[in-house]
Amino acid sequence: MPYIEIKKSLFYEVMKRVLDLILAFILMVIFSPVILIVAIAIKLDSKGPILADTPERMGRGGKLFKMFKFRSMVQNAHEILRENPKYARLYREYKYGSYKLKDDPRITRAGRFIRKHSLDEIPQFLNILRGEMSLVGPRAYYSDELREQQKKYPQTEKSVKIVLSVKPGITGFWQVSGRSEINFDKRIGMDADYVRRRSILYDLWIILKTPWAMITGKGAL
Repeated sequence: MPYIEIKKSLFYEVMKRVLDLILAFILMVIFSPVILIVAIAIKLDSKGPILADTPERMGRGGKLFKMFKFRSMVQNAHEILRENPKYARLYREYKYGSYKLKDDPRITRAGRFIRKHSLDEIPQFLNILRGEMSLVGPRAYYSDELREQQKKYPQTEKSVKIVLSVKPGITGFWQVSGRSEINFDKRIGMDADYVRRRSILYDLWIILKTPWAMITGKGAL
């Protein structure tokens, strides 16, 4: 997909990458006991792998990448939703609700807890180390999600192009602002606004607000 780049200084780009690498490594060490506990809980709770087998996401420049997440749903959840006639109504609700479901029957018992507190996002530290994501940035969208939502909200085309000019983040402005349940048009607008305003201090402010969003279950890590 085409994108519109909002230029920032070389200093910002270098410092952001340095902070990403340092903080991702430190947080992986800090969260190592949580990683072990969550992995065991997933295996005991349901059949399937520890990591989710999800479609690729769109990264910087529209490049597709594999996002690492703990599995919080039943195995093959994405294929089940899209291909099983039993879930046809839910799939329509999923697309109409900006690619979110409030009461998703595919979520496991362990998955409900780890999703509420954003623990499923922890493996994305690996995406940061690989250079595919940043600690702070826009949501990492599915390619079909962007295509479908732009049909529904054609006024979002410019915002989508701006968002695709940067790496997606584990956390972001709309997550920590307590507005994680908003529709696509508002969410992509907030993501684009972050891209325009981004700075080291702004990123640090979002990072500092993230732990409270995780504890209260109102945002994402």
